Amino acid sequence: MQRYQLSPSILAADFNRLGEQIRKIEQAGCQWLHIDVMDGTFVPSISFGMPLIKSIREESTLYFDVHLMIQDPERYIQRFKECGADMLTIHAEACSDLAFTLGVIHGKGMQTGVAINPSTPVNVLERVLDKVDMVLIMSVNPGFGGQKYIPETARKLQEMRRMLDATGNSEVLIQVDGGINEKTVDEVLEAGANIIVAGSAVFGGDIEKNIRMFQDHIDPYNSRDDR
Repeated sequence: MQRYQLSPSILAADFNRLGEQIRKIEQAGCQWLHIDVMDGTFVPSISFGMPLIKSIREESTLYFDVHLMIQDPERYIQRFKECGADMLTIHAEACSDLAFTLGVIHGKGMQTGVAINPSTPVNVLERVLDKVDMVLIMSVNPGFGGQKYIPETARKLQEMRRMLDATGNSEVLIQVDGGINEKTVDEVLEAGANIIVAGSAVFGGDIEKNIRMFQDHIDPYNSRDDR
């Protein structure tokens, strides 16, 4: 699997045509699918949960990148494993024992991600970097789709990349989520992001055309990384 990926967020999909739109994503060459689970407690909104993930898992071979915007996510780790998650990303702000919860996720055979909100400094993650496969830097406040990208994100991405390199965890992926589109994607790639989450910029309009646009920006980074 390539190191640089587009992970389309189904939060912005047309749920009346969800299966059809996921098939379009696969046909356009995407390998990842970003699935936002919101509980109405950690964030104000409620999105969807295990039954939806299980139903699309039965029809899709995409890598399920499941982003849990829920309080105390350790309560549901086994159930997300059973419904087909490949990676669980939990919020540092939502866990009473972050290192323990990451260990449980790995123990269930899933990859681990840890997310931080725009107001959370990256140094809160330093003690768990050896326990994660990916760090998610939120470039909007979590809970709602369609928000504008926060420019300060580029600095946080750079800081995160430096911290990973300095601690010997350079292989950890950096994901960015929120307001990523044709105007902002190059900035976050240059700042150190590997995994690009996009919702409205993928599902708004011609899905295949939108994905090709993102791939045109991402592919040079994979080519450079392969050399």
